[in-house]
Amino acid sequence: MSSSSSAIVVLVSILLFAISPGTWSSIHENLFRCLSFNSTQSIPIYTSNSSMYTSILQSYIRNGRFLSTSAPKPQLIITPLNELQLQVAMICSRLIHGVQIRVRSGGHDYEGLSYMSDVPFLIIDLFNLNSVSVDLEDESAWVQAGATLGEVYYRIAEKSSTYGFSAGSCPTVGVGGHISGGGFGLMLRKFGLAADNIIDAHIINADGKFLDRESMGEDLFWAIRGGGGASFGVIVSWKIKLVPVPHTVTVFEIIRSSNATALVHKWQSVADKLDKNLFLGVIVEVNSNDEGKRSVQVIFHSMYIGGVEKLLQLMELEFPELELKREECLN
Repeated sequence: MSSSSSAIVVLVSILLFAISPGTWSSIHENLFRCLSFNSTQSIPIYTSNSSMYTSILQSYIRNGRFLSTSAPKPQLIITPLNELQLQVAMICSRLIHGVQIRVRSGGHDYEGLSYMSDVPFLIIDLFNLNSVSVDLEDESAWVQAGATLGEVYYRIAEKSSTYGFSAGSCPTVGVGGHISGGGFGLMLRKFGLAADNIIDAHIINADGKFLDRESMGEDLFWAIRGGGGASFGVIVSWKIKLVPVPHTVTVFEIIRSSNATALVHKWQSVADKLDKNLFLGVIVEVNSNDEGKRSVQVIFHSMYIGGVEKLLQLMELEFPELELKREECLN
């Protein structure tokens, strides 16, 4: 990859100096020529005139407010098919002066930072870069940034029922943004954040250089694991550490409306002191009945890395007020 990377940087540099900005009739033509010049395989590009433009743009927008016709739209969307095309796309996109680059892997940033901007912008969408290569002997996996958490979990489960990855519970979250933002999940009390379980990473920096942990240095490697990957380059892939899990885990999600305030107060005092294998979260909601009367209810959701019997014992000992019952648990 490094030799190919160097060759591409040289080719694009020659192109940049050999052709003046006024040679082409439009910035789009400028970009298309650069992409074609540096890739033997066609790189998918979608403009507002493309039939697939709207469906690709909207398919990974998770905040419905940004689906409105008045929301800013990218000048174009680039969807690289492989890592080399991603590098080409990054370098060539620099030809469009005054246009920002937005990188999207799953679109779960509800502020729209990966697909919105107040200035002219384009999107490099990574959904085609979704390979997951599991190595059980090394207890690791290489995961491309466009893969979703659901795809990662599925590929790990294909190989083993006793390994997992400490990350989020929403299956459609993209790995690139999830890990670069820290990565909060149900096994964090036992194994930490997703970012704590990263062994190596591949990124492409603003100069188009392909870097791994060694070549980027420990400061940058530290920064991309929680500091937001798009701030420092484009995350290409992560090498994740697999964590040991038993064949059976137990989960529950229960609603309590009686004594809701007291239950939340108790939860605040015990949640961080529970067994490290047990995650217990809470969501507070306000409900209204047909007469408009409001009431508070709380949803307790949990995962225990173990069987139901041990979970019930722990809950009876540490949080008996919740009155958890066997039939409310699933394993």
